Formats: sequence, structure tokens, C-alpha cells
Amino acid sequence: MKPLKSDEYPAVYAPYIETVVDNVLDALEEQTLSFPAFLDAIPEERGNFKYAEDKWTIKEVVGHVIDNERIMAYRALRFSRNDLKELAGYDQDYLIQYSRYNDRTLESLSKEFTYLRKANLMLFNSFNDAELERKGMASERLTSVKALLYVIAGHLNHHRIIIQERYLNSDDVKNLVSALQH
Repeated sequence: MKPLKSDEYPAVYAPYIETVVDNVLDALEEQTLSFPAFLDAIPEERGNFKYAEDKWTIKEVVGHVIDNERIMAYRALRFSRNDLKELAGYDQDYLIQYSRYNDRTLESLSKEFTYLRKANLMLFNSFNDAELERKGMASERLTSVKALLYVIAGHLNHHRIIIQERYLNSDDVKNLVSALQH
């Protein structure tokens, strides 16, 4: 895969993209194992924890990662097929409000993530260079298929750090999660 160029994505995605230091397909593959292991290390009773009243629970953050991956993968599919129709954006807070993620277990969300990521990797690995470089409009932003793969990987990195730093305040949980990263 050719390197990602700055004209393939809007600046708003840069913080996510910059967290992906490896080959993006390798990073996505690695996350297929490491993110579920990370989630499995979090005690189930912490799943509905919020670090502030107006913030999401851990389960909602994981659900948001899943929702975002579905949406970005859909965009990648449409753009890769040279669909030039502009796609609408989405309101993440609205989706979470009606998600019922808090009714689920962290284990079920971990499994859903794994199945979703494996299916998406099959799609992403099928793209050739021309398809990866195709661009489309979503949320009034021009983005390449390749950049969307980086956004998916980087978005997960971003939220994993947030979970670890803001939600897991117990030293025991932090140590357990940290050990899984090595």
C-alpha cells in the first residue's frame, strides 16, 4: 500500500491518523486481538461506569467505536466502488442515546467488535491501490478510502487511551490492562 498523503483526508481526522504508526492493515489486524483482550481485562461491573455525569459509560464508548467502524467501513465501500454521491454525517450522541449498549455485557461488545473487524478486514484486504486512492464526500469532507482505514484504526486508539486514562482509575485495573499491552 502506498503511503497516505495529507491531501487524502481533512485535518479533523489528523489526530486519529497520526496514532497509526504501522502499516494500517497490520494495525487493524493487531487491534482485532488486542482490543478484545483489553476489554476482557475490564471487570464487568465497571462497564456502566461514567467518569462524569455528562459522559458516556465504558460500554457506550465501546459501542461508539463499533458504530463508527461500521459507518467508516460503509463509506470505504461506497467510495471504493466509485460512488460519487455525497454521504451524510452522523450524530454520535444521538446514536448512543438510542443504542441500549448499557443493557449488554462488555463480553458481548468485545465479540461484536471482533466479528465486525474480521469482516471489515476481508473487505479492506480486497481493495487494490486504485480503490484505496478513490475519494468521496461524507460530512462535507473529501476523504480517500485509504484514509478511512487509518481513521478506523486511529479512532480505536484514541478511545482506548480515553478508557484507560479516564475510566480505569483503579491501579489494579490499570496494571492489568497495561500488562496486556506488552
